[in-house]
Amino acid sequence: MRKYVIMGVQGSGKGTQAAMLANDFDLVQVSVGDMLRWQVQNHTKIGAQVRRIVAAGELVSDDLVGSLVRTRLDQHDWNYGFIVDGFPRNRPQAEFFLESYDIDGVIHLELPDDEVRRRVLNRRLCTRCGMDYNLIAHRPQVEGRCDVCGGELMTREDDAEHALESRLRDYHTKTNPVLDLFRRKEFVVSIDARPDKVMVQRQIRTELGLPITRGPEKNGS
Repeated sequence: MRKYVIMGVQGSGKGTQAAMLANDFDLVQVSVGDMLRWQVQNHTKIGAQVRRIVAAGELVSDDLVGSLVRTRLDQHDWNYGFIVDGFPRNRPQAEFFLESYDIDGVIHLELPDDEVRRRVLNRRLCTRCGMDYNLIAHRPQVEGRCDVCGGELMTREDDAEHALESRLRDYHTKTNPVLDLFRRKEFVVSIDARPDKVMVQRQIRTELGLPITRGPEKNGS
């Protein structure tokens, strides 16, 4: 069984890298961003709260995020392990996490703020099917329209420039203490997130001692 945490600023590719690891090693991917978007898209009470917060250019509270992650992990459906993306977000959450789970490694994706802005401000989301696009690396065939369903492409509310600046400040303020705590108690690998996703994934696996080309190992480790 493998249990990982992946950390990185918005736009660093956490979700992509976590999905690649989850797919090849049969891990459950626990993504804070995906859970929040699910709440919004399914018009839940939490979703309505999240939409109001994001529309105001504010950040979803750490308590709400912590509650969602704990509820998800308490399902215990992760037979071969999990990879958590977007949590913990502060020191108390990190301390709780370390007390509750035996973590095999923490992946820290490093990306300069100017590259974060370049990536995030070029992201688009289909309003109909939810397909993600990036105008730098994954442009739609027809400008402003989804290749899959023809839906309109929009900038995500949490990708607006004022929201991004708030997220960057929040990330730098809260993440450094979390990383310091992890470094004292866990195996942390810092990865340059600027190369393409395949190169970043290869570096992650090399640092964690994972197979580069093999798929899931059903006997765990």
